[in-house]
Amino acid sequence: MSAIKAIISKYLPFWILFCAIIAYVFPGAFSGIREWTSIGLGAIFLFMGMTLATSHLVETVKKPKTVLIGVMIKWTMTVTISVGLAYLFFRDQPELATGTILAGTVPSGTTANLFALLAGGDVALSIAMATTDTFLAPLLTPVLTQFFAGQFIPVSFWALFINIILIVLLPLTTGLFLKWKFTKTVEKVQPYTPLLSQLALFIVVLSVISNAQQVLSENLGLIPLIAVVVLFQVSVPMVGGYLIARLIGMKERHARSVLFHVGICNTALAATLALEHVSALSAVPAVLNMVTNLTLGAAIANFFQKRGEEGIQLPKLKSPRQA
Repeated sequence: MSAIKAIISKYLPFWILFCAIIAYVFPGAFSGIREWTSIGLGAIFLFMGMTLATSHLVETVKKPKTVLIGVMIKWTMTVTISVGLAYLFFRDQPELATGTILAGTVPSGTTANLFALLAGGDVALSIAMATTDTFLAPLLTPVLTQFFAGQFIPVSFWALFINIILIVLLPLTTGLFLKWKFTKTVEKVQPYTPLLSQLALFIVVLSVISNAQQVLSENLGLIPLIAVVVLFQVSVPMVGGYLIARLIGMKERHARSVLFHVGICNTALAATLALEHVSALSAVPAVLNMVTNLTLGAAIANFFQKRGEEGIQLPKLKSPRQA
C-alpha cells in the first residue's frame, strides 16, 4: 500500500494528465461516473476535515497577521491576474473567460500544503491559510465570479453559494465533527486519506473531461492558447506572492508557504462549478490549470528543497518587519 501511495503522490501530475487523456479518448467508458464530480470533490473536503489538527486551527490565532497577509495576497493578486487574463484573451469566448475567472476565485488547493512541506516552508502556516481560505470561499467565490464573469455570461450568486456550501463547507465540517466524535476510528483511517483524496481527484478529472470531450474536440485549436494563459495564471501569482512576502519582511519559510498558497488554487472545485453552472468548455481552463499547478509546484518545491534554508537574495524595503 505504501508503494502505491508513493508512486501516485510522486507522479501526481502525470496521473492527472493520464486520466484526462484516457477520458478524452474513451469518454463512453466513464459515462457511469459523469455525475460523480461533486461527490468526488466532496470526498476530498471530507478527508481534509478529518486530517485537520487542532494545532493547525490554533495557528490562525497564533499568527493572525501572517495568515491574513497570505490570504489577502491570494484573494487580490490571483483574482486580479485571472480576471485580467480572461478579459485580455477570452473576451470573445465567454465560457472560457468564465472558466478562467473561476479557476482564480476558488480557495487554495490541498496540494499547496504538500509542496510547502517538500520546499521547507511552514506547513502549519500553509494549513492555517488553506483553512481560512476554505471557510471564506462560500462567500468570496460566488461574489467575485458573479461580479467579474457576469459581464460575459449569466452567473447566479445563490446557485454558486449553495453548491459551494454543499461541496466544500458541509463535507469539511462533517470531517471535523467525525474527527472530534470518533477520534480513534478516524486516526485509523487517516494514513489512507491522502491516497483516497487523490483517487477522488482522479474521479473528478475523468468525469469533467468525459463530459467535455465533444466540446473539446470541436475546439482543439483553442487548447494551445488556453495552455499559455493557464501557465501565466499559475506562475505569475507564485512568483509575485513569494516576492511580496519576502519584500515585506516575511521569513523565508513563510514566504515559501505563501508562494504555493497563492499559486495553487483548488481547480478541481473550479472545474466542478464550471461544469455544473456554465458549460463543459468552461471547465477546460481549470483542468489544464490543475495539471500546470501540480507540475510547476513540484518543480519549485524541488528547487527550494535543494537550496535548503537559503532563500533567494532580494532587495529589502526600507523598514522591513518580520511577519
